[in-house]
Amino acid sequence: MPSRRILWIDDEIETLRSHVLFLQARDYDVTPAANGKDGLALIEDSSFDAVLLDHRMVGMDGLTVLEAIKSTRPHLPVIMVTQSREEALVDEALRNRADDFLIKPVHAVQVVGTLRRVIDRRRILDAARPQQYMSDLAEITAKKNAAPDWREWADIYSRLVMWDLRIDSLHESGLADAHAELRAECNRLFSDYVAQNYAKWTRGEDSPILSVDVLDTYVLPHIERGEQVYLVVLDCLRFDQWLTIEPLLSELFHIERDLYYGILPSATAYARNALFSGLFPAQIAERYPSYWIEAQNDETSTNRFEKQLMELKLQQRGIYLKPPPRYFKIYDQVGGEEYRRRVASYDRVSLAALVVNFLDILTHQRSQSDVLQQIAPDEEAFRSLLLSWFRNSDLYEIFKILATKRATVIVTTDHGSILCNRATRAFGNRDTTTSLRFKVGEDVDCDETEAVRISDPDVYQLPADSPRKTYVLAKEDYYFVYPTQYHEYRRQLRGGFQHGGISMDELLVPCATLRPRV
Repeated sequence: MPSRRILWIDDEIETLRSHVLFLQARDYDVTPAANGKDGLALIEDSSFDAVLLDHRMVGMDGLTVLEAIKSTRPHLPVIMVTQSREEALVDEALRNRADDFLIKPVHAVQVVGTLRRVIDRRRILDAARPQQYMSDLAEITAKKNAAPDWREWADIYSRLVMWDLRIDSLHESGLADAHAELRAECNRLFSDYVAQNYAKWTRGEDSPILSVDVLDTYVLPHIERGEQVYLVVLDCLRFDQWLTIEPLLSELFHIERDLYYGILPSATAYARNALFSGLFPAQIAERYPSYWIEAQNDETSTNRFEKQLMELKLQQRGIYLKPPPRYFKIYDQVGGEEYRRRVASYDRVSLAALVVNFLDILTHQRSQSDVLQQIAPDEEAFRSLLLSWFRNSDLYEIFKILATKRATVIVTTDHGSILCNRATRAFGNRDTTTSLRFKVGEDVDCDETEAVRISDPDVYQLPADSPRKTYVLAKEDYYFVYPTQYHEYRRQLRGGFQHGGISMDELLVPCATLRPRV
């Protein structure tokens, strides 16, 4: 391993010569600087692996130097060396992004241990991860081969997603390839498991928490205890994407996280209406036919009665709120700015529901845009794009405002999405819907090794307004292409994020309870 280059900035650096020699004997190349100005000049001209920085120095003090370092070298680790344990100093140093602390008098062994922790932590962790992954691989493989139930599938998926994020930072192709194979096999078995068990879930037989249970399980208990509740529904949010933005929110909130199962089809018109109403699509169509619109490609048409369905759900539970429940939907930047102003002005709410459509719009536009496909060619890049958007979004600012209120915030979604790489044939007439992961029409057919065909929608609690009405749902990472011009559309549509079918990424979705830290 090459020597690690250390810059030590201290106005009494000559008194630390024994420490410097101790570090050099352990393969640390130490460059001394007697003041902050000289240290900053060295950083400008050279590269270092870490900086040891004294807090109290003549001239520029340590906090000023720390701020200057982080403004030009934000990823350069800085270890503050201080005589003070005062919380105010620690807080200010953390605000300026100090990476660690040493309290004087320092011993050389302490310095080495801290440097090793700061510099070598990632290398040590990276070296250990293949062995950790192989251990997890064995456990997940054993679990998936032992006929897991819905609880165990949720655990398997959670562990797979955690490894998605850990492997992102490794760039180890062998590990990534093994993980992709495991994920694909789990997705195949999960799709078959859901296809075999979903009908009994709709009857309440050993059912997981489904979209229809979200209000009853996660939202209404807080309301019944008299809490103010904000319900934020981020359309088309996957679990891995939630974990990507969760660290930013964890600075504002204490977070409890759960997974629940979305309903079928895993599409907005079905899943989000079910979430707000607590009813399956067939039940909505039967009880409130004026609020049910199906087989439209325009989401604003199929989901324009969410507020009314939510109010009916509250009435059905005997809940009458004062002030009345609020509902708002954000489609674009203008809507985000407007809701940010509104929420800042709210003195008190009972239940305030917010639907955010940005991610769903981004997911669909990526499939149609060469530029977005180049920016986000895979799931890792799409997570990065999402994080960049969120960090600079009105939505993040809205969460910051919510963190100042004495309220409980529930964040969830209606469904996820999956990166589709394999085409499968669908057969239907011109009135069949055009979605790529599910189709609805009369006598629609498919390859039932790659999709699920529902010829009796009642069994799945789906509207059956025609005796020949059929639903077909793609499994795993398949997308539907008609036999006409099959090869052309297979090439054209491959590699898009889609939803509506049966896969872990579409159906196992997050629900988080956020309580402000203040």
